[in-house]
Amino acid sequence: MDLKVPSTLDDLISALHQELSGTCADVERVKWLMEKYEAKPEEYERFCKWDPHRYTRTLVDRGNGNFNLIVLCWGEDQGSSIHSHADSHCFMRILDGTMQETVFDWPNTEKECTSEQLASLQKRECREYAEGSVAYINDSMGIHRVENASHTRKAISLHLYSPPFDMCKTFDERTGHERTCRLTFCNFAGRTAPSCKPEPCQDA
Repeated sequence: MDLKVPSTLDDLISALHQELSGTCADVERVKWLMEKYEAKPEEYERFCKWDPHRYTRTLVDRGNGNFNLIVLCWGEDQGSSIHSHADSHCFMRILDGTMQETVFDWPNTEKECTSEQLASLQKRECREYAEGSVAYINDSMGIHRVENASHTRKAISLHLYSPPFDMCKTFDERTGHERTCRLTFCNFAGRTAPSCKPEPCQDA
């Protein structure tokens, strides 16, 4: 099936429903759609919610059970914890601003570490993504932290997860210790979700 350039957000959502109608995601085709989407502020800004203390996640489309699409708003110097993706594909399109991604190796679980033998996470690489670019990661590639490193400019990103998930693992960079985190949405379709409560875990 030939892909058409999605000129609107509705076009992108429709194309993703078709492309992700099965159980397997074609990473290159999905990435192409995310890259080629002609993002317009008047389309995605209605999903933007800003918080001075943390970044926010707004569910744009629940997909067809095989993915979800989310707008994330990042204030200056706001970032995620180091986290995994529950064996899901993760795509991040930068809508506005610049985002930084730091990729880490998974902590070594083959040897037990006592409190006196804590092992810090090992950084693999750091990448910067400008407006219009798309990042991709899955758990076989490592774990990561994403952040808006700018001190003067906010950032907006569009994330696609296939399959969708509501739990992931977060990691302490100094010790490698992990904990399970429940993901939350701050609002849906621009309206505050009744079940939304501020929680420490809200990772990208």
